[in-house]
Amino acid sequence: MGDYVIYTDSGCDIAPELLAQWGVRFCSLSFSFDEGATARTEAEMPLAEFYHKMRQGERAMTSFVSVSAFAAAFEKEAAAGRDVLYLGFSSGLSATYRSAKLAMEEVIHRYPERTLLAVDSLCASAGLGLLLYLATRKKAQGMDIWALADYLVDVRPHICHWFTVDDLAYLKRGGRLSATVAFVGNVLGIKPVLHVDDEGHLVTVCKVRGRKNAITTLADKLAGTALDLKGGTVYISHADCHADAVLLRSILAERYGATVDVVTDIGPVIGAHAGPGTLALFFVGNDR
Repeated sequence: MGDYVIYTDSGCDIAPELLAQWGVRFCSLSFSFDEGATARTEAEMPLAEFYHKMRQGERAMTSFVSVSAFAAAFEKEAAAGRDVLYLGFSSGLSATYRSAKLAMEEVIHRYPERTLLAVDSLCASAGLGLLLYLATRKKAQGMDIWALADYLVDVRPHICHWFTVDDLAYLKRGGRLSATVAFVGNVLGIKPVLHVDDEGHLVTVCKVRGRKNAITTLADKLAGTALDLKGGTVYISHADCHADAVLLRSILAERYGATVDVVTDIGPVIGAHAGPGTLALFFVGNDR
């Protein structure tokens, strides 16, 4: 079996330290608060400061990873005699996957003996993180790069994403709600429950009244569709609302005996569009 590395991007919302433990390398998407301002990566601004700015009304803009940045990363591996499997942020939400594909086409011309594969996760945040974790387990068991790519395509429709947001204004800015619906919803305390569908797009599934009901609904989704309710891998991500993540974890444990394996922060790229207070749950289910 040829030597290969797994690459991803910061759309996975997994801490760099944990990615390093898994042996996964990544490229960073970027963001800025002022049009024309120098783009920053998550490492260049503490998340607390990022979400404070958002709560003060500043609007963050995001940028996908450039072809040149991906090409430089992939060429470094190819030059060292390693193949690359890139598992990327959903093409339904970002141009990052397309950028990686273009970079691979460039690099393979210079290193035709190498294998460079890109898999569209159709996932976001720790949903991509969960798929990465499953990939690293298979790699550790000796699965070759081609078989792993096929495995990821097979399992990705089963990576469930369920989340809720605290302030509808951010979905309104992204064009997912009208100004009227967002205003009335905020006044009445309506909280949408959304998921990522099979095409990797955000879809509103239902609306409930009150934050606690929204959090309970997330837990109920796991109970209703998880392949392994008590033994399956479960991730939570949150946008500066750690107490709500703790609450969700306790509900999962007390009601359903489910254990949460990772609680992680939602980074600026996803946080810019969903807003502070976003809470998300990820697991392997019968379908999305």
